[in-house]
Amino acid sequence: MSTVNTLFVMVASVLVFFMTPGLAFFYGGMVARRNTVNTLLSVFYICGLAIILWVAVGYSLSFSGNVAGLVGNLRVVMFNHVPLDQLTATKIPLGIYALFQMMFAIITPALFVGAIVGRVRFKFLTWFIICWSILVYYPLVHLVWGGGILGKLGALDFAGGTVVHINAGVTALALSLWVGPRHDLNDEPANRSWVLLGTAILWIGWYGFNAGSALAIDDVAVQAMLTTTVATAASMVAWQLLESWQTKHTTLVGTCTGALCGLVAITPAAGYVSINAALWIGIIATVCSFYFITAIKPYLHPLDDTLDAFGCHGISGIWGSIATGLFASHHINPQVVSDGLLVGGGWHLFSIQLLATAVTIVIAFAFSTIIIKVLGMFMTIRVSENAEAKGLDLSEHGETIGTLGIQINEHKNTYR
Repeated sequence: MSTVNTLFVMVASVLVFFMTPGLAFFYGGMVARRNTVNTLLSVFYICGLAIILWVAVGYSLSFSGNVAGLVGNLRVVMFNHVPLDQLTATKIPLGIYALFQMMFAIITPALFVGAIVGRVRFKFLTWFIICWSILVYYPLVHLVWGGGILGKLGALDFAGGTVVHINAGVTALALSLWVGPRHDLNDEPANRSWVLLGTAILWIGWYGFNAGSALAIDDVAVQAMLTTTVATAASMVAWQLLESWQTKHTTLVGTCTGALCGLVAITPAAGYVSINAALWIGIIATVCSFYFITAIKPYLHPLDDTLDAFGCHGISGIWGSIATGLFASHHINPQVVSDGLLVGGGWHLFSIQLLATAVTIVIAFAFSTIIIKVLGMFMTIRVSENAEAKGLDLSEHGETIGTLGIQINEHKNTYR
């Protein structure tokens, strides 16, 4: 065992876990005050739910066996017969690798929660996450990272552009369309300082997300940290410039959103591209997401992606996956067999990245739609209009958020 690499991946796992409460603050700060508790809880409770699912069947379906190149098998449910001390290629125990992947299984479903906050029942969300994890997330992990068809074709996804961001973003799109829009679209963010706090935590955690995916302290991990930093900075500044040009104002929420787009876009390419390429990946990610959110989304009725989960993770994730086929280089990472289209390679890698991106979009949207429709036969998806108006904090959880530590109860008795 390499103690240095093992410690590195352990720390990276902690950082990725830290991203989920960071996301809770990010989303919790952007929703209306009456839905803050619901949003915080809807993100954070996935830490418990996803861990149990991963241990029970997730790891097995992702990394055990290979059924038709599409999904794993159920031979190691509950981690039975998994040689946790077996060493991987980078000399870390298999158990640590499984733990690292577990953290991805937590953050991914938490991402699409932002699309439907404030209008779905907590029971529906729970069952949707369970079904979606089993039918969508674990098979995609297998397809790309677990020995499935896409991985064998040569699709590159360094840290989760397809598996995490396109997957969660397109799922958010499906949920937004089938659940339907909010009755009140003019809510103000509850706490912009939380948005900044959440963004900072996410950016810090993303170093574990991207650099940790090298699974060793080496040149690739260093490159991933550098490209992550540059792409995020470029994306954030690009958003500020676009916002200032269009509205004559630079906003805190917009600046944080721009940073998030850069983090998303560089994820699939982080350990494969140069710093110069990372700069352009970040800038173009912001241009794509900014114009989708501001110019296209308003005309896509009845789409109501509350916190722009698709606009950020879906759009920037799609660009990042495609950009990997443009800029990936074997000079950066020897695992790149065929260079990207714009760095001396031909169309081979670019075509594979387009295919992997398209397959991810189809799987995520189709299966999410099926899950929504089937669950809708057995339970109510949305809260009532009255419950939505007074907020899910009270209607679903019976508690409200405090301001500076003081509990707000001014309307609690009336709602009850």
